[in-house]
Amino acid sequence: MTQPRIPHHVAIVMDGNGRWATRRYLPRVAGHKKGMDTLRACLRHCGERGIKVLTVFAFSSENWSRPADEVSGLMELLAVALAREIPQLRGEGVRVQFVGDRAPLSEKVRAGLAQAEADTASNNRLVFNVCFNYGGRWDIAQAAAKLAERGEPITEKSLGAALALAHVPDPDLIIRTGGEERLSNFLLWQAAYAELFFSERLWPEFDAAALDEALAAYASRERRYGMTSEQVAAPATPADRKAA
Repeated sequence: MTQPRIPHHVAIVMDGNGRWATRRYLPRVAGHKKGMDTLRACLRHCGERGIKVLTVFAFSSENWSRPADEVSGLMELLAVALAREIPQLRGEGVRVQFVGDRAPLSEKVRAGLAQAEADTASNNRLVFNVCFNYGGRWDIAQAAAKLAERGEPITEKSLGAALALAHVPDPDLIIRTGGEERLSNFLLWQAAYAELFFSERLWPEFDAAALDEALAAYASRERRYGMTSEQVAAPATPADRKAA
């Protein structure tokens, strides 16, 4: 029996933590804590299903405008997660990369991110990108600035290579939970040909069954990349294989 097509790279906008908490008359930070449990389980599920790259939107560059207690709670959660999760992820073969603008973060947080990356740098079972203080527009702007500073021409190829996620292929599937249907400044360049899946479930409710639903939707779609269905279905010719 033919195995279902599995995306190499899945990216997730983890939306709905605050609403999950509010509906239960809990502080919003409680929703983020519950969301950490969901993320831990999701990472395990992705590994079991053969996904090689997982990228999550943990804290956007716009999230600084949220209430101060929520922002400080998120920073504290990050520190706790680094101390608690990294040793286990290192043992499970997960390589952790933090993607985003680190300049506004405290020296302690920046040091923690760097240490987590160093501790898992040799792992290759699954790459786990955590977009923290990240924005798609920031990413494109910093890539262009980097090229301009080096005096390099700005082309699609050079700009793509200067982006913060240049170490992994573009996402095949982008999932957003919480019922909203927008990218919210997430992976704007990299999303060009990604399949999009929107779930009504709030992030703390996004379980293995919900992930499988998204993967099934992805497997049912035809990815044409500007070609026709007939071209996609046609077997590769010797010339095609040589060009590849």
